[in-house]
Amino acid sequence: MEFRKNNTFGMTAFCAYGFFWLSLVAVWTFPALGIADASSAFSMGFYLVIWGLFTAGMFFGTLKMTRVHQLVFASLAVLFFLLAISDFTENEAVRMVAGIEGIVCGLSALYGAIALVLNEQFGRTVLPMGNRGK
Repeated sequence: MEFRKNNTFGMTAFCAYGFFWLSLVAVWTFPALGIADASSAFSMGFYLVIWGLFTAGMFFGTLKMTRVHQLVFASLAVLFFLLAISDFTENEAVRMVAGIEGIVCGLSALYGAIALVLNEQFGRTVLPMGNRGK
């Protein structure tokens, strides 16, 4: 409920990435249900580039946030671009690097979520998130 806190960044991020997951499931599921044709690797590459560009823009919004926020959005943008390159080139080595980078992104997001909850619950820094940008 980030909109209730007047947190435009949080609301935009949660809504947009929620839509990302819904749209990705549709892209994968609709062909199996006979609702749409399967996407080519090339068109999936463009889909991922668009999400990478959006995420890169969102990264700039983290520059006044914690370093953990910056790491999550920077690594997510890199992940989208690596996945796009992997689809454009069909290079399995790039896909493997993207997978490893995705694990780093996911672990940084998990750390950030746990740090936010614990720090708020205890009213002090239990897990550091890095200085806020200026």
